[in-house]
Amino acid sequence: MAKSGRVRRIGILTGGGDCPGLNAVIRGVAKPAHDNGLSVFGIFDGFEGLVLGKGKELYNKDVSGILAQGGTILGSSNKGDPFHWPEEVDGKVKIVDKSQQALRNYEAWGLDALIAIGGDGTMHISKKLADMGMNVVGVPKTIDNDLEATDVTFGHDSAVFVVTEAIDRLHTTASSHHRVMVIEVMGRYAGWIALHGGLAGGADIILIPEFPFEWEKVYEKVIQRHMMGKRFSIVCVAEGAKPKGGDIVVKAKDKKRTDPIQLGGIGELVAKKITENTGLETRYTILGHLQRGGSPTPYDRILSTKFGTYAIYLAIKKRFGKMAALKGSEIVSVKIEDAISRQKLVKPDNQAVKAALAVGVSFGVEEL
Repeated sequence: MAKSGRVRRIGILTGGGDCPGLNAVIRGVAKPAHDNGLSVFGIFDGFEGLVLGKGKELYNKDVSGILAQGGTILGSSNKGDPFHWPEEVDGKVKIVDKSQQALRNYEAWGLDALIAIGGDGTMHISKKLADMGMNVVGVPKTIDNDLEATDVTFGHDSAVFVVTEAIDRLHTTASSHHRVMVIEVMGRYAGWIALHGGLAGGADIILIPEFPFEWEKVYEKVIQRHMMGKRFSIVCVAEGAKPKGGDIVVKAKDKKRTDPIQLGGIGELVAKKITENTGLETRYTILGHLQRGGSPTPYDRILSTKFGTYAIYLAIKKRFGKMAALKGSEIVSVKIEDAISRQKLVKPDNQAVKAALAVGVSFGVEEL
């Protein structure tokens, strides 16, 4: 497993939810690997493929022309955690440990290293596999931007672009019909997408998980705008946002996933409460998986390529247990364990928060 010899064979997988830029990373890994005489083995459907033994050799032709392509040519899954593997027994789902099977496939494929592309969940699994003896290098992917060890994760900028464009479009219909428009965006327990998308799109109210909001403050803002003759308002709400003293809105639970909670529905609730308590006509839109689809932005194409090429550099140099990370304008390596030590959340002193407050955005709170 390349403990002392040269690294010759690399495995690569894309774990968790898909997002724009995954193919750019795969290309950024494979092209330099091939130029350095390494073989690259693509593992299908994230860690699910590692457990089930699904994958194929990746040649130069496989990664040609995929830079601007959304999704992932390898497929992905957020239900393939080897340490939390759902197995159906007598019609019931039982959670079992398949990590040894994953390790056996890693060895059977003759891999000297595994490059795992994913977010917080993927990095947690990668750390456990590294502890078992796999040579792992991580690449930070998530539209949520909630990995502490990197300034930005690829996929985030593309998601924010989609949110911004959606808010731009909602502005025109909101102003035409003099309505309050609520847009629910992804992000799970972090508010980065709502914050950045809302700020870029000119939202009047931004509700995020980090700042539990007060209903009265939300009502006050839309009524104030109405009284000033501004006959529409835009509310950008993160799926994990919750009222002060209340709970997050859970759409469903899936025990097959490591995190079984599926968020969704806060946008509809906010719209309903605004109508009931202000009398203002309100509509809601849930962007959902539109935020994950389509081509990566130029920024994400560049960042993904830089991450991919740096990851193969780390693998060749046998700097395992590391994750590529953006610090300032440079790509550096950090320990995977440090990358997952805590979740990166929006803080009150964040400059984007201060800028939003300065231009009159309400976060539905008394003060920050």
